[in-house]
Amino acid sequence: MKTLITGGTVVNATGTATADVLIDGDTVAAVLAPGSTLLGFDLASSVDEVVDATGKYVIPGGIDAHTHMQMPFGGTEASDTFETGTRAAAHGGTTSIIDFVVQYAGENVLDQYNFWQEKAAGQCAVDYGFHQILSDVQDSSLTAMDELINEGVTSFKLFMAYKGVFLSDDGQIVKAMQRASDNGSLIMMHAENGSVIDLLVKQHLDRGETTPYYHGISRPWQAEEEATHRAIMLANLTGAPLYIVHVSAKQAVEQIAAARDNGQNVFAETCPQYLYLSLEDQLGASGGEWGDFEGAKWVCSTPLRSKDEGHQHHVWQGLRTNDLQVISTDHCPFCMKGQKEMGLGDFSKIPNGIGSVEHRMDLIYQGVVTGEISLPRWVELTSTTPARMFGIYGKKGVIQPGADGDVVIYDPNGHTSIGLGKTHHMNMDYSAWEGFEISGHVDTVFSRGRKIVDGNSYLGRKGDGAYFKRGLSQYLI
Repeated sequence: MKTLITGGTVVNATGTATADVLIDGDTVAAVLAPGSTLLGFDLASSVDEVVDATGKYVIPGGIDAHTHMQMPFGGTEASDTFETGTRAAAHGGTTSIIDFVVQYAGENVLDQYNFWQEKAAGQCAVDYGFHQILSDVQDSSLTAMDELINEGVTSFKLFMAYKGVFLSDDGQIVKAMQRASDNGSLIMMHAENGSVIDLLVKQHLDRGETTPYYHGISRPWQAEEEATHRAIMLANLTGAPLYIVHVSAKQAVEQIAAARDNGQNVFAETCPQYLYLSLEDQLGASGGEWGDFEGAKWVCSTPLRSKDEGHQHHVWQGLRTNDLQVISTDHCPFCMKGQKEMGLGDFSKIPNGIGSVEHRMDLIYQGVVTGEISLPRWVELTSTTPARMFGIYGKKGVIQPGADGDVVIYDPNGHTSIGLGKTHHMNMDYSAWEGFEISGHVDTVFSRGRKIVDGNSYLGRKGDGAYFKRGLSQYLI
């Protein structure tokens, strides 16, 4: 099928231009000046569909490089399946996700990779790839790192928190980093000092401080800054490239900036929740059906930070200065009933996670509206740099000839109201973004040339999405 998108403003990370976009089959065939006769005098008559994008932005499909579909955690499982989560992503203009294969201590890494491939196969509405989580770093894990690169898994996530679940000690981290330095893969790090957090959690619970507010208090910014600095030093020792996930504290941003100023291959992402939500307003919320447990809706790790300490402002600043390069979601949704309520009376038992995969493109576009970032920077943070960081740029993350036909038509004059019964397709019984109003709207979404969203209608089906093998990072200095 051939589709011609006319009259729109094409936005890539490098800038904007009024142009027509021709999609032929799965790929972008041409980006043409309006009225160009390069491909004939009446191109519109030779295609199957003409889409008028006048007054709208034509952008590469969003890439959410940090999601957890069907992830087992805390005695339950993330409520979005690969089917429901990727369908919600499509509604929000995200046409690719990179999810995480989970390996718990004692499990075989390659067996887990095969299991995750089975879970996702034939289910996804959009294209998908995988990162690999490593917990106990065994000799077989190091061998698996080399083997997985051949499977298109070129990034490996380690944890400095969650003792007995994911935590790797510093020696294990160094072993994985040494292997990454040899094979060119990227180490991703959950940077929080788990031992300190475990102590503070116990002390709060012993004092009877059990509400969700204390989830944030027990994971202070010092624990994030210290672990971020430690990860940077271990990466410096080994020469491995390092990517810090879900950065929330301004002090952690400063550690990352300092390492980058010294020329080290250190990169980082943040998430919408750390730009808009706070310890005081969300984790400390009370009222309605849940009383002082209301804040459980926003329990995630790293936690929401205090607005009075200025973290949100500083994280936006880090996005402008490129000390932070990517905006992902860490999408790991849980329902309040039957899942989050497992932590009633003990905040440490609340499953950690927020659902945002549907709303990332809209929420970050709102930063364009308010002047936090530019229009091309919006595309760079949500599509182009994720593609470059994780080895899929050229096919993904850009509108140019030869790229996959992952194209979103976004209406800056449209409007999106977020919340249950409004814009909400994730498999959750609440919205972490209830009441947010967006000055823009995802109008049309193409995934490899197929129109899967039109207006508010979903036209795709499960299985539309394909697994993509990733190369090594294209973002290293």
